[in-house]
Amino acid sequence: MAIFLDTAKIEDIQKFHRMGIIRGVTSNPTLLYQAGIVGTFDEMKKYFIHMAELIQPLPLSVEVTSNDQEEMIRQAKEFASWAKNINVKITIHGPQGELHNLEVVHHLEKDLNIRVNVTAMMSAQQCLVAAMAGASFVSLFCGRVNNMGYNAIDEIKKLRRLLDEFQLKAKIIAASTREILNVVEWLGAGAHIVTVLPNLLEGMIVHPYSKETVQMFLRDGERGLMADVKSKAGTV
Repeated sequence: MAIFLDTAKIEDIQKFHRMGIIRGVTSNPTLLYQAGIVGTFDEMKKYFIHMAELIQPLPLSVEVTSNDQEEMIRQAKEFASWAKNINVKITIHGPQGELHNLEVVHHLEKDLNIRVNVTAMMSAQQCLVAAMAGASFVSLFCGRVNNMGYNAIDEIKKLRRLLDEFQLKAKIIAASTREILNVVEWLGAGAHIVTVLPNLLEGMIVHPYSKETVQMFLRDGERGLMADVKSKAGTV
């Protein structure tokens, strides 16, 4: 699946989706807030439905905004009803380490057939447990793992080996990407997906030597064309 665009901005989604290089979109409350996207529930509903329609049938992850068990289930059912390609994001546990989140994940996946992206995980063992609960996606925050002094590549390799060995359906999302290099490194280590911010995706495309080469081709092409024009003009 390769690259999920990590954004809440419609213009970013439109730009990269037209290129055909993204395989999904992830969002979270922080991205929405940073982008200045606020409003009533009905306004947010219209916004997410529009996002989902733009990339249909590619997946869009929408995160619940509560850690109350019943409210998480209510929101998940609501979000999933908006579009067939919406997945629901739920954190691995509560803000104080509450354990009922995985019970919610299991219920949503097994009983309600709602695809869940379990998020905010920092280790292979957290992701393994989430996958065993039935999660469709497990988001390992690899950038933060690296910030803690560990190598996220090791966690990805361990996790991919376990998922394959136990034939669990979950796809690994390597998240919190910090550098362009992370994308190919993490995919090479076994992640199914890497979330990429728009500026990093642009950096994957544009290389200074490519710019220099393109400029040279265009400059020399124009010179050659002008020489041909002058040559033909001289024979008239």
